[in-house]
Amino acid sequence: MMRRTNYKSPTILVVTPEITYLPEGMGNMANVLHAKAGGLADVSASLVGALFRQGADVHVALPHYRKMFHVDVGKLISDELRVYMSHLHNSRIHLAEDRIFYYRDSVYSSYSKDSFLQAMAFQREVINNIIPDVKPDLIHCNDWMTGLIPAAARRMGIPCLFTVHNIHTHKATLAQIEDRGIDAAPFWQNLYYERPPLNYEESRSNNPVDMLASGIFAAHFINTVSPTFLKEVVEGRHPFVPDNIRREMAGKYYSGCASGILNSPDETSTPETDPYIEVKYDAETHVKGKQVNKIAFQTRTGLREDQNAPLFFWPSRLDPMQKGCSLLTDNLYNVVHKYWDQGLQIAIVANGSYQPIFRDIVARHDFYDRVLVCDFDEGLSRLAFAASDFILMPSLFEPCGLPQMTSQYFGSLPVVHDTGGLHDTVEPLNVNTHTGNGFLFETYDDGGLMWAMDEAMRFWSLPPEVKEPEISRVMRESKLRFNHDVTAQEYIKIYENMLARPLVQH
Repeated sequence: MMRRTNYKSPTILVVTPEITYLPEGMGNMANVLHAKAGGLADVSASLVGALFRQGADVHVALPHYRKMFHVDVGKLISDELRVYMSHLHNSRIHLAEDRIFYYRDSVYSSYSKDSFLQAMAFQREVINNIIPDVKPDLIHCNDWMTGLIPAAARRMGIPCLFTVHNIHTHKATLAQIEDRGIDAAPFWQNLYYERPPLNYEESRSNNPVDMLASGIFAAHFINTVSPTFLKEVVEGRHPFVPDNIRREMAGKYYSGCASGILNSPDETSTPETDPYIEVKYDAETHVKGKQVNKIAFQTRTGLREDQNAPLFFWPSRLDPMQKGCSLLTDNLYNVVHKYWDQGLQIAIVANGSYQPIFRDIVARHDFYDRVLVCDFDEGLSRLAFAASDFILMPSLFEPCGLPQMTSQYFGSLPVVHDTGGLHDTVEPLNVNTHTGNGFLFETYDDGGLMWAMDEAMRFWSLPPEVKEPEISRVMRESKLRFNHDVTAQEYIKIYENMLARPLVQH
């Protein structure tokens, strides 16, 4: 059993399949480690960075995506290779080595089998090599690709936090897991199976292990990425959440071993520093700054050039199951027609299965200078935050969401469905009490979204001396409320509580 020591500065191992950046002081390779598929990469980077800045002995384990990290080991001569490997060994960055990672262009594969093999290779290296090397006092795992590690950690006597970013899982038998080099026999009883296991041999070949449920079941503490989403799952409000996942999360919640911690936006995406926007601005100069950026965005995309046109920006992927695309398509003609004289514009910079439907509506009504529909582009998306007056996030459910927080940095107010992380980060704006930061609708239908957009337009129509101070206030408050150090402090509180509690081994 590994012992926990040094309570003032415990060693924390963050295990994540993706990350965007790391502090330079963590190792000489920190500035090239960029592997992103979604919000988990930004969250992992922000947490590790904030923990490092606050003096924590934080280590990170991630797959060695050589191609994405722009490292061609085959071209390194022996001396260079020796230096390269020593940089890795002497740093706080621990890369899981396996050929399956080396030549990848993206973090995840569209083939389920490939994703499973990646997950097994990653966890094999973490369990067999990285944990024994780091000897952590606490392990922090993320999502199903790390779902076996909490069971192993419990067997080793190491407290483990498991963060649930989204409800996606994978199943495999013990035989399949062990065929990939992970000896699961010592911790098989800490895993979650499709049916109750009678014994190891009986279940080894025909009783699949649920990776996400195992991570939740075996971890000493879990968290979701917003408090309200955790409560919604526990209360059974989302039918897409499997019963076994809901039960395990509820078990942790009611035993006091679960919480919700909001993610934080990308630190590089602010109007004062963003390299993609036309002109930089802050809370005091946002009026002129946003006008210049709006003209730049309109010029680049073919929208009608008008610095005073109200611009709504859709920043999320066009996923009809989650993001509420149909609510906007149902309203698109009506809202453009209703506010035609005011010059209302909508910009959709996103990929997804619903994109052709938006394109068809634009073509049918010849809305090309009023409604933009284009593929996602990082630079154009960043510019859209600076150019827009409002963002649209009518999600059916939202574990956390980042755009509704990022938009507030840029003075673009969120129009959202009152659910999950949106509920936790957006409050109704009230110019009389100088409170709130956006516009929420409770009833999930096209009428609800239309009501919220009407409320946004009512705010847009207010006199500048009323409207502009409110936008400045929202910009200032968002930086104090949504930042990496605030998020890191919440995780540190969980770490401290976990390290202070006696461990229970299964």
